[in-house]
Amino acid sequence: MAFKLEPLPYPRDALAPHLSSETLSLHHGKHHAGYVKKLNALVADTPDANSDLECLVRTAKGPIFDNAAQIWNHDFYWRSMKPGGGGQPAEDLLAAIRTDFGSIGAFREAFIRTGDAHFGSGWVWLAWSGQRLRVGSTADADCPLRHGETALLTADLWEHSYYVDYRNERKKYLRTFVGYLLNWDFASANWAATELSRA
Repeated sequence: MAFKLEPLPYPRDALAPHLSSETLSLHHGKHHAGYVKKLNALVADTPDANSDLECLVRTAKGPIFDNAAQIWNHDFYWRSMKPGGGGQPAEDLLAAIRTDFGSIGAFREAFIRTGDAHFGSGWVWLAWSGQRLRVGSTADADCPLRHGETALLTADLWEHSYYVDYRNERKKYLRTFVGYLLNWDFASANWAATELSRA
């Protein structure tokens, strides 16, 4: 079973002007596709070739983990955005954000601040720890799934995700992500999936 590059959930120009079709073509068509190609080469003719992607993210080490997690992270990132995004989540998730962050505005600032402060490549996440919602960043390919947490949404902090459109202005990219791209419907669906652990 070969791992596959999942298609974008929208046309490559659908996030413009906030993220250009050039950025999505390079990011999805080159970087994301490159991780898929590398993972398939690494696991060819091994038992891992028949593994589930999430299983590899949870258990693999070294280059297999790096490439598997980057595929999973990117699949998650594309769904964390939508055309006409931003705004605020449905009431159940909004109430939880108010409980754990104080307000939706405080969450936004925490997300932007955490992503902007992260050194080097990685990801910034809204995740359910099993006890509370938290904002945190991970380095390189690391992700909440690896640590038994449930990710609700993410923004990519690798430079290839924003450099064409924002150059070195990561904070501007993150403010745009939160204000105009963030897919609260996707985050709310992920939040609903934590219901049993919150019971």
